[in-house]
Amino acid sequence: MQTTIANLKKGDVALIKNFDVEAIPLKLLEMGCLPGNRVELLQIAPFGDPLYLDINGSHLAIRIETAREIEVEIINPRTKNDLAKQK
Repeated sequence: MQTTIANLKKGDVALIKNFDVEAIPLKLLEMGCLPGNRVELLQIAPFGDPLYLDINGSHLAIRIETAREIEVEIINPRTKNDLAKQK
């Protein structure tokens, strides 16, 4: 199973690995949603959609359907200690 942006937890940092260019809106590509770029999940809307991301310094919201199309490699997963510190 591949890990996608849709699988990230709040605070996770990942690198974009791969995606289908046809499935991603051009605007996301223009804002830096490209292989090798860093992505952090900042917020998840109350019903799980959309997701609020930081992609190389650009803050944007994307739909969960789009997030499922962007394959990533997690480089800094959230830990239970991180969650405890936030409270």
